Amino acid sequence: MVIPAKSSLIKAIGYDEDHETMTVEFKAGGIFEYALITPALWKEFREAPSTGKYFVANIKGKFPTKQLGC
Repeated sequence: MVIPAKSSLIKAIGYDEDHETMTVEFKAGGIFEYALITPALWKEFREAPSTGKYFVANIKGKFPTKQLGC
């Protein structure tokens, strides 16, 4: 599932519950996958008033990450 983000930083977000991975596509470019994202954290992130602010405060630099695309 990929959904548009409510953010000036992030274009779209997606989640794979089976693997507990989240995909983030940034407006400035780049697609990244974050591992070990629980369903509860995904729900908080998805429902945050600003996904960009939530991302910076709670996800950035705190989970294993790999770049998927430009």
